[in-house]
Amino acid sequence: MTTAPDAGLLAPGWAGSPAADATDDRALVRALLDAEAALTRAQAGLGLAPEEAARAVTEAADPARFDASSLAERARGGGNPVIPLVADLTKAVGEEHGPYVHRGATSQDILDSALMLVAARALEPLLADLGRAERALARLAAEHRDTAMPGRTLTQHAVPTTFGLKAAGWRALVLDARDRTTAVRSALPAQLGGAAGTLAAFGAYGAPDPLALPAAYARELDLCAPLLPWHTLRTPVADLAGCLAFAAGALGKIAADVLTLSRTEIGELAEGSGGGSSAMPHKANPVRSTLIAAAARRAPQLAATLYGSLAAEDERPAGAWHAEWEPLRDLLRLTGGAARDAAELTEGLQVRPEAMREHLALTHGLIVSERLSAELAPVLGRARAKALLTELAGRTYTEDRSLAELLAQVPELKGLDLTALTDPARYTGSAGALTDRALERR
Repeated sequence: MTTAPDAGLLAPGWAGSPAADATDDRALVRALLDAEAALTRAQAGLGLAPEEAARAVTEAADPARFDASSLAERARGGGNPVIPLVADLTKAVGEEHGPYVHRGATSQDILDSALMLVAARALEPLLADLGRAERALARLAAEHRDTAMPGRTLTQHAVPTTFGLKAAGWRALVLDARDRTTAVRSALPAQLGGAAGTLAAFGAYGAPDPLALPAAYARELDLCAPLLPWHTLRTPVADLAGCLAFAAGALGKIAADVLTLSRTEIGELAEGSGGGSSAMPHKANPVRSTLIAAAARRAPQLAATLYGSLAAEDERPAGAWHAEWEPLRDLLRLTGGAARDAAELTEGLQVRPEAMREHLALTHGLIVSERLSAELAPVLGRARAKALLTELAGRTYTEDRSLAELLAQVPELKGLDLTALTDPARYTGSAGALTDRALERR
């Protein structure tokens, strides 16, 4: 039995995802061939190659006819896979039309354009999964608009909040990721500049206006026409790095919260279908959140490599360009897989309001001490109110009594509704209104 060389055995976060299919070696070979065929068609459209050559190259550019393993092995000879691919494609096209394969281009033109195609094809399902997550979070935010829970700062209970506001915040991050990714997807450019970015070869081959060729090429690929060849002007790759790393981090925030709130001793949330353990039958591990968290930790370092490649020397660089290929593919895979997992996580997330209510009482009412400071200051004076609350905070634990009970013993407070004042569910501020406002965003 043989195993696919790129099955993702150690990468459950992206294995089997649409991103995996869009970025595997077969998909890359397909994109390289699409880039080569589009170049010949663009030249034919401008009268620089026969229409018969364009048809012949397009027909020969069938991924099933090309061996990715062979291309990878032979890529060592010239440092990239385009060189052996051009040789194989030229041979497949035949002697009559073979001279029109790759005519006037350089390897970087084809590989950069192919990687933009791969990115475009990987971003489509990523955006669809972000849409699924956004819709699921909108439902959760609306349903739990007024579900009170402890707000936590620096790991400790702070003041009450609502799960609706938390879910609305998660959704805002997902929408931010969607907007950034959509903008980058719509701007992905083709690459065409020739050996040193001057388009000189196309003029030598008879193009009356070489500047028209990049736009024609971009149309064939359904990519944007670049203002300039970007062999060492790596804005498109840096933009991809930024939006992908941001998306992974945004989804990582959701995962971090779910991981914390689904701990056994907290149990305010649970994944809809937890993963099992090889040793402990009772466990239902938060696997989706775990995989998203892993992606969020890896993404910034991958993006850093791509940003580092901005410092590319000369008109075409040695090493800076080559350093981009694997991190870019890994980022597309990781973030695409994280989006898939986030969609499944949010659609199946179980919310446990009863646990949230129980935890609001853990501090015996001290979670609303901020409110009491404000409410009692006019009655007792600011200094007296602060001193009293400080004293009672200690007694709630030593005497195992609620703050409301202890406050009821203070003569000056007999006329106050202490039950209402110490009810955490009545001190969520503008959480509901903020949730409503967040849900207005489409």
